[in-house]
This record gives sequence, C-alpha cells and structure tokens, in this order.
Amino acid sequence: MGAAVKRIVLSGYYGYKNSGDEAVLQSILLALQKEGGRHGVRVEPIVLSGDPAWTERMYGVRAAHRMKPMEVIRAIRQSDGLISGGGSLLQDATGAKTIPYYLAIIKLAQWFGKPTFVYSQGIGPVRRKMFYSWISRVYNKCQYLSVRDSESAELLAQMGIRGERVEVVPDPVMGLTPRDNGSLRNPSETGRPVVGVSVRYWKEDRSELRKLAECLGRLEEERGIEIRFLPFHLPDDERASLDVMDWMNAKGKPNVHIVRDVIHPQDMLAQVGQCDLLIGMRLHSLIYAASQYVPVIGISYDPKIDQFLHRLGMEAAGSTDHMDVPKILEEVDRLLRGKMQWIESKRLLIDQLKEAAHRPAEHILSLMQESKRALKEGS
Repeated sequence: MGAAVKRIVLSGYYGYKNSGDEAVLQSILLALQKEGGRHGVRVEPIVLSGDPAWTERMYGVRAAHRMKPMEVIRAIRQSDGLISGGGSLLQDATGAKTIPYYLAIIKLAQWFGKPTFVYSQGIGPVRRKMFYSWISRVYNKCQYLSVRDSESAELLAQMGIRGERVEVVPDPVMGLTPRDNGSLRNPSETGRPVVGVSVRYWKEDRSELRKLAECLGRLEEERGIEIRFLPFHLPDDERASLDVMDWMNAKGKPNVHIVRDVIHPQDMLAQVGQCDLLIGMRLHSLIYAASQYVPVIGISYDPKIDQFLHRLGMEAAGSTDHMDVPKILEEVDRLLRGKMQWIESKRLLIDQLKEAAHRPAEHILSLMQESKRALKEGS
C-alpha cells in the first residue's frame, strides 16, 4: 500500500517574489515533506499565492489565487487542514486589512471543519485593539499555535490566549539549506573581504539610506572591502540598492556590486553564505546569514529585527531613526577581525535554532495522524 495522502493548504504572503517570504514557504514545504516521510504520509500542499502559476513553476506544487474567493474555498474544501504562516501575518503596520484577511482564511477552514495550525508566526505590532478579540477567538480554535519569538507569545497572552497553548520556535528559514545547482559566483572576485548588504525603502526622505551610503562608502574606500548588494524583495530592493550605490558614487567601481536575477530563496541563501559579514535591514537577510554562520549587523526598522537579534544575544547596531556611522564602522571592523570568534560563540545557539525550526511540521503531522486515528476509533 502507498503512503497516506494529506492535502494541506498553506496561507501566507506568497507569490510576490519577496525572498524572505518565499524562503518561509520553501522551508515549510521541505519540512512537511521530511516529516511526512517520517510519518508515512505524502503531503500534497496547496499554496494560496498572489501568482499561482509562478508558485507552481517555482516549487512544483498546486497553488490557488489567494485573492479569488472561489479558488480559496475550493482549495480549503479539498484539503485535510490549513497552515497559516509563517512570517509577520498578524500585524497592522502595513494597513488595517491584513489581519482580517489572514483571520478570515483560518476562520473559513474552521467553518469547513478543517484542523488549523499556526506555523512560526511573528505577531504584531497590533495597534488597533479591536483586533485582539478577533485574533483570540480564531486562534483559540486552532489545533496548534507556534510563534517565532517570546515577544509574540507575550502579545498573544495579552489577547487572552493561554501561554501553554503557544510554542515558541525559530523562524522556519533557520532550517533552510542552499541548493547545489552550480550557479554560485566566487566568494570574492577582488580578494577583499565581502560585506553583503540588504536594504529596503522605509523613510520617505530616504535619510536612513543616505546615512548607510555614507557608511558603506567609507568601508569601501578606507577598509578595502567589497560591497555586495543583495536585493530580497524585487523590484523595490533592487531600486533601493541602486539608490544607495548612487549616493556612494559607486558607478564603475569594481569593489561595489549588486547581485541580480536571484529569485529562488535557496540560491539567495547561497549568495549570503559567501559573505564574510552581512549588514541587513530585511529580517530574512539576517536569518539567512545566521543560518550560514555569517556574522550579522542589524539595522532595525521594526521590532521583529530586534527580536531576532535578541535570540542571538545581539542588539541592532543602528535603526532607521538613528544611524550612528562611526558605531557601525566600529562594529564592522570588530566582526571582520573576530569572525571566527563570533562563529564559535554563536555556533551552539545557531545549531539549536536550526534543529528546532522543524518542530512545527513534526507537531502538525503528528496531530493530523492522531486526528485520523481518533476518527477511525470513533466510527
């Protein structure tokens, strides 16, 4: 007899070519595949995507359009359960519609009697208090809840969700590994230390990026460093990177590059792994780097950056509100000189996070198997 089949709908910010969110999806898909094999289950994912055709080509899975109600309903009705996550889905910093959308997807699955699972989500900020009761009512009916940091668990507790119901786990991307597809460039074409840089637009006046350009320009000129920009969210991050390069007067400089046309998250992970140090605004640029034992310098624009750095026993070197150029330069010097010491001091912690990143998939498959046994015994 063949393995049992479980169709699981995945709800998240997928199909928008954001490397961090796509890495979350790929990490969950791989973890479900691995844990399914251990449980004698063949998992057939159905991904709710902003671009279903692209998602199907990229990952070889079924996809439905996340904004077309009939496609969403059909996918959920055909499924054996729904996973919401990971990523920062329950937050209202980007608008008032985000939280109602993701809660509605979970609630729809619950209406159809499907088990629902929350997979390593980052919760907050939730500034509109009316959402507290909405989140509590929906989440309290989920079979499994996991969040990626203790701050998220504390926020759920404030909403009335008992702490013992919530498991704190790492971001799923900590468990991702690069693909071996021969597409990598040399670690350095200049022989210089490589500093990877992940930037994004945040402030309207771009003052934080201008300050960072000042810092990077001095690194390239005074420290003999190669600067490699790594755009995580296309096309916005590529434009932001090019702006910073312009403010650095980097046109034509052989020591300043931008990595282009890297779409697959495991390929971007490999690019990050070739750096000697990473300066990142994007959360998943920092997670990619840590998972590959690359020292990190975080520039905070959101509490989720600080929360991840705290798990590594670190603080952000700057923020979008305050960029201390001398302090960042000093931190770059310290980490490049002490790269091996940083790796050895963080190795055990990083290894623990990588190992624990698969826990949600293990729990979800176990719960689905238990549910199946209970139904058989009750029939």
